[in-house]
Amino acid sequence: MIVGGGPGGFSTARAYRQTGGRGQVILISAESYPPYNRPPLTKEYLRDEIERDQLPIESAEWFEENNVELRLATTVRSLDRDRRVVETEDGEVPYDALVLATGSEPIRIPIPGADDPEILVMRTIENSERLKSRVGRGSRAVVVGSGFIGCEAAASLSLRGAEVTLVSLEEGPQRERLGEDVSERIEGWLEGYGVKLYLGAGVEWIERISGGFEVAVEGGETVVAGTVLFGTGVKPRTRLAEEAGLEIKEGGVVTDSSMRTSAPGIFAVGDIVFAMNESAGSRQKVEHWGDALEHGRIAGTVLAGGEAIWTMAPGFWSTMGEKTLKYWAWSRGWDEARFVNKDGAEGEAFTVWYGKEGVTVGVLAHNADEDYEEGRGLIEQGAPLP
Repeated sequence: MIVGGGPGGFSTARAYRQTGGRGQVILISAESYPPYNRPPLTKEYLRDEIERDQLPIESAEWFEENNVELRLATTVRSLDRDRRVVETEDGEVPYDALVLATGSEPIRIPIPGADDPEILVMRTIENSERLKSRVGRGSRAVVVGSGFIGCEAAASLSLRGAEVTLVSLEEGPQRERLGEDVSERIEGWLEGYGVKLYLGAGVEWIERISGGFEVAVEGGETVVAGTVLFGTGVKPRTRLAEEAGLEIKEGGVVTDSSMRTSAPGIFAVGDIVFAMNESAGSRQKVEHWGDALEHGRIAGTVLAGGEAIWTMAPGFWSTMGEKTLKYWAWSRGWDEARFVNKDGAEGEAFTVWYGKEGVTVGVLAHNADEDYEEGRGLIEQGAPLP
């Protein structure tokens, strides 16, 4: 049984069948749709560049052909690890092996007015469609937060013809994670797309007014907009694991490098895990799409009787309009960042090499794919900083 219909859950089912697993597979998802690609929700899909039927990871026929039973719009309320059953609104469902792939949910910041259901978040198809229906040419939108969701959505909404304001506590977009040089580039990209930035400033309150919202920015200024989107981070859905008594550390379900939890017969993948990575020699807490796919591949392979461990460096791509960042890095930060401007390269290409105590722990590239591809190996090998 797989609980969760995101990339980790789907990848588990796919790898289990590909490795020759013949057991019954049930995939339970709270969403109403078969597993689909989430990254386009802030990019191509939000900009109406792709259709909804292009979002599914696999066709409906794939699930039939591979004998994977989908139970959609179904919520798992509790997990009894001793009896090996999960409880849904339709009753108890027994399992022999269980994979928790429950993902994350968006955070609403603790300020007056933030709980208004008309303030949007971004995680699902419905979230993206509500945003599309409200924001178009001539409209005004405020995006709160300068993480990848916030920056990607702000650029896409501006490309839809809206007047967009982004408010962030960070002094520069993603400065803490990626460093000052990259932050300045992202800031320039957003401004180039017409996004107005309030950086180093929080939101004090949000109030509903006729036709939209009034957003109070620290420093006394207010911004009026028809739509407000929170891109203020996510929190992993670990409730089931916690209530079942699984080991939790640093906000994640502890697993070994084969995605096994502390409980026999239970695996965990994706955003919720604090998983051992053999190349890093330590556990990693990551919330990236590609890593959820990799976790699922490992869990499904092991469940089918194969051998697999997590050795790949975590990574992601982020696209703001036409600007793409590609990144590999361990999750425990860096103490040195070497910015290399690729002189003469089309599109103002650059690479940043991240080091910790002289060892390569990360690489970020814009229009420098050769560095991005080389960087993963350097990180996994623990090579000296280039």
